[in-house]
Amino acid sequence: MGELNVEKLIGNPNKSIYIKQLMSDIKALEYMLENNMFEKDITRIGAEQEFCLVNKEWGPANNAVEILKELDQKYFTSEIALYNLEINLDPHELKGDCFSTLHRQLKKLLNTAEEAAAKKETKIMLTGILPTIRTKHLSLSYMTPLKRYKILNEAIKEVRKNDIELHIKGVDELNLKHDSILYEGCNTSFQSHLQINPDEFADTYNWAQAIAGPILSICTNSPMLMGRELWEESRIALFAQSVDTRASTFVLNEREPRVGFGNRWAQGSVADFFKDTVIGFRSLITTDFETDSMTEIQEGKTPKLKALKLHNGTVYKWNRLCYGTTDGKAHMRIENRYIPSGPSTADEIANMMFWVGVMKGRPKEFDDIHTKMEFKDAKSNFFNAARYGMATQFYWNGKLVSSQDLLMDHFLPMAYRGLYSMKVSPADAEQYLRIIKNRIRSRNGSRWIVEGFRKLKKEYKTPDALKILSATMYERQDKGYNVDIWQLPRGDEFKVPKDNRKVGERMNIRTITAQENDSMELVLRMMQWKNIHHVPILDIHLDLVGLLTWTDVGKYLDRPEEHEQSINQIMQKNLITVTPETPLDEATRLMEENEINCLPVVRDKKLVGIITSKDL
Repeated sequence: MGELNVEKLIGNPNKSIYIKQLMSDIKALEYMLENNMFEKDITRIGAEQEFCLVNKEWGPANNAVEILKELDQKYFTSEIALYNLEINLDPHELKGDCFSTLHRQLKKLLNTAEEAAAKKETKIMLTGILPTIRTKHLSLSYMTPLKRYKILNEAIKEVRKNDIELHIKGVDELNLKHDSILYEGCNTSFQSHLQINPDEFADTYNWAQAIAGPILSICTNSPMLMGRELWEESRIALFAQSVDTRASTFVLNEREPRVGFGNRWAQGSVADFFKDTVIGFRSLITTDFETDSMTEIQEGKTPKLKALKLHNGTVYKWNRLCYGTTDGKAHMRIENRYIPSGPSTADEIANMMFWVGVMKGRPKEFDDIHTKMEFKDAKSNFFNAARYGMATQFYWNGKLVSSQDLLMDHFLPMAYRGLYSMKVSPADAEQYLRIIKNRIRSRNGSRWIVEGFRKLKKEYKTPDALKILSATMYERQDKGYNVDIWQLPRGDEFKVPKDNRKVGERMNIRTITAQENDSMELVLRMMQWKNIHHVPILDIHLDLVGLLTWTDVGKYLDRPEEHEQSINQIMQKNLITVTPETPLDEATRLMEENEINCLPVVRDKKLVGIITSKDL
């Protein structure tokens, strides 16, 4: 999605022009492969750093556009959400101190971003999912006002024909329905690029798929969303659902999600791989074309394959194959998209080095991995790693192996061999792979977040705990500590302000409710058993229609002959409600003026919580 000037393809009168350009790109790609027009005698690495922008209370900021104006457009670019930006790092040849050089540039650019953000009273954070994101941050008002994001959102909604439904079940469960693709903005990653020889494409790509699960397990850093503990790397489920164009229907449409791992080992050439993506996924967007790729080749130019890159930019494989040019020479690379941002820059470079090392250190016994390992085992390993992180058991080389044993005894030696074979500096290799080794022996980012949150929850409400957690993460990152030595939050990293608080920060979201046709006896007993004094009442559409208090039902305690009547007859129907954005001062005033002790919290008639005088 690097192309700025895009249009929706569905219903576009110039669709035939786009299709012609796409076919020309495929033909040009085949010609280039057959005529040895790809760079093969060099291996480069590169990376993209996505990061979050947070305000004074550690919530998502909405000023990415203003901050971007202060930054060098050569390296910085926008993301779909107004609380994210991205850094594109310079590529480096895989040798010598390339990783520490990349690390120095990353820190320098992040410092530049920090300085620009500070002018807007904003800070930057590295994390897979910002803990303080709430439902309101997924509204279109938080989408970056660029045409390409608006068009992509409209195109995906048009293909789906339904709102986007999010369902992730982990330790907790999250069910949400939304009308935009802004869930994608919750995800921030550290995308690593490795240049490959296109002649060895299938074997190299399949190896990347085979090792994805074990590599991910040590890198997980996104266990939470909206205060729920989900997967160890919740981004994998969240991103997949955020841009899924497959509506829930009996009609057979696309056979796999746009964000996915794939369904089979790669076969054939690079061109065959891209043909499969064209067959498997509907093109969503188009742009203007000055000439076609075959004409560019005939003129002695290296084609940009503009249409193919545009299509590929809306198919989000976790290992994505990318075409590019460097100094007028075409190359192919694998983009690793599953590794999250953070917890520190050193952790990120270590993750990247570990992946690159294992990619280059493949033992001969694992050549032609597609003949030695079931694809479904590789896919199972990946999703199990996303769910369970370092607690995963992997199917590897015909055996069931723990993540610690597989990484320490097999993958780390592989990584060292691969890096040394590329003449990477031993000092660099030891510095960054030691970080991986220490993490294997202690804990990774996701476990630190979970343990830190659980500790804070013993003393603070969820919204406050998430703010303190975020403040702690920023403090540790700012000091440059690796996550394996991070101490858990003390609780004083952020002093929760007492002024300007909102109902959403104090309300109870786990609320016992009843249906309007329930009997009085049932509701009476529920209130007795749970020692509660307020029960919101919902109708068949789950809209809030009433409220029952102990004052309403307590008088019936000794009148069993009336217990069978419906609560609809005695519940309060003229309700005073608030929203999560209502100031606490106003909620207090409403309770005092109306001599009540409870306010249902609603959004569009739907109950999202309850706040009582006790909470205030």
